Amino acid sequence: MTRTHKDNELHLVRYYDAPRRTVWEAWTDPSQAAHWWGPRGFTITTHSKDLRVGGHWNYTMHGPDGVDYPNVTTYFEVEDCAKLVYDHGANENQPPMFRVTVLFAEENGQTKMEMTMALPTKEAAHQTEAFIKKANGHSTWDRLGEYLEHQASGKDAFIINRSFDAPIETVFDAWADPAQLALWLSPTGTSMEFFDADIRSGGSSFYKMGNEHFSMHGRASYMKVERPHRLVYTQQFCDQDGNVSRHPMSPTWPETMLTHIYFTAIDANETLIKVQWEVSGPATPDEMQTFINGRSSMTGGWSGSFDKLEAYLHTLIESGD
Repeated sequence: MTRTHKDNELHLVRYYDAPRRTVWEAWTDPSQAAHWWGPRGFTITTHSKDLRVGGHWNYTMHGPDGVDYPNVTTYFEVEDCAKLVYDHGANENQPPMFRVTVLFAEENGQTKMEMTMALPTKEAAHQTEAFIKKANGHSTWDRLGEYLEHQASGKDAFIINRSFDAPIETVFDAWADPAQLALWLSPTGTSMEFFDADIRSGGSSFYKMGNEHFSMHGRASYMKVERPHRLVYTQQFCDQDGNVSRHPMSPTWPETMLTHIYFTAIDANETLIKVQWEVSGPATPDEMQTFINGRSSMTGGWSGSFDKLEAYLHTLIESGD
């Protein structure tokens, strides 16, 4: 999430592979919102909803720790399939936290969702941005993408997005250059080493991740490398000789994963990354359930890697390389 030209606002953009009407209805139909609204691990109960100017959405968010969060949303603008303006975070005991404007537009065969959160002050924007990151609030919009994907194709996918303050070519190269990729991709507290790396369409890589306590090997086979917009590859865990094996800490993890990485230039110096992860090939019901149940840990793992990427890109840009 990055700030717009107004320092009391937070701005977020997401793209969905679904018609604008479909995305709008996923937002405004409470029976659909129940499948995705809120950070990972949260559920909601809608008590009433009146989608009109002056209307209210009265609902309770249920945290994974059992804590309930009552919410009363008030709508100030409602333009069918185009715009919502509402207050967020109010209940009978507190005023709204911020004013939200959401725009829905068709762009290049996708639906662009553009959200602005306006707070009273710059300091409040900083505090809210930190709170959203700590609470993993970004995952709400990833869950929406997963819901839309399942509705369209029946596939169970894991999706995570993150924006970076760097040009698209710079961000793409950080993924496609093995020397750069090894600096940030591995989980927090581990390092990565490539033994072979040929990141091109039809190429492959063999690598190791780990630290002084454990190590694991893996390989990737690259199906599409389209600079600077897309990477598609499969991944498998391997033994040290490159033979396919299973996740060293999760024997029911699927054998092969299909990874799509999408790069979108928000502007000349901001790039949105979308990672979509799916099971590739045959999988048992236990393996599929392991994948579905692992979304929260996947979010944590990717978020840690993204934090490392963000720091690396910042250093890269500051140095002028």
